[in-house]
Amino acid sequence: MPLFYQPQIQQGISFLDLEESRHAIQVLRLREGDSIQIVDGEGILYSARITKADAKKCLFEIIERKVIERRKCLVHIAIAPTKNIDRTEWFVEKAVEIGVEKITFFQCQHSERKVINLERIQKVAVSAMKQSGQAWLPSIEGLVDFNTVLTAKEKEKFIAHVDSNNPLHLKDAYTKNSEYVVLIGPEGDFSQQELEQAQQNSFKKVSLGANRLRTETAALAACHILALQ
Repeated sequence: MPLFYQPQIQQGISFLDLEESRHAIQVLRLREGDSIQIVDGEGILYSARITKADAKKCLFEIIERKVIERRKCLVHIAIAPTKNIDRTEWFVEKAVEIGVEKITFFQCQHSERKVINLERIQKVAVSAMKQSGQAWLPSIEGLVDFNTVLTAKEKEKFIAHVDSNNPLHLKDAYTKNSEYVVLIGPEGDFSQQELEQAQQNSFKKVSLGANRLRTETAALAACHILALQ
């Protein structure tokens, strides 16, 4: 059944926005009386029926409401966006499909990208949420400075760092069903000063394996490792 997104449905909004309406009526060729499903990004799945098949403002009525509980673990990936923004968007898409609760973009000493389009990235996340049939949309923040991400409140804090003398793998460092934040550095990695600063703020240095990974690959690997529990 087609899945759509309406974040204001709990406030009484009973129509799809312009983009979703066009997709429903012009692309999928849905008609009045057809059944659809809608998520609000906050854990509620609605079964609905189209009452007006308008490509500009598709109206619906709610038939059933189902609450989808959050998973027990909470994954927060804080990542320095890549110079090629397509790679960052690829990470967001795949991380949302796998499962992530929060993504924060930050700048540090070796960052090469100074600007991101949060609106576009949010659309990528919404599309991935719908494609993967989920009801929760992760929160996405940024760009913030490095000091800001160090104030993260998650119980378990990690910084992924390329270091041949770093034998502790993330898969062996976390506790199941907890809250995690993992810092992923830019193409040039973290500076020594930033690494030390993170460790002083209770971040544990971890490895993601013997291979040298691209920024977006490292972030997705961390996300996947923590999701496999």
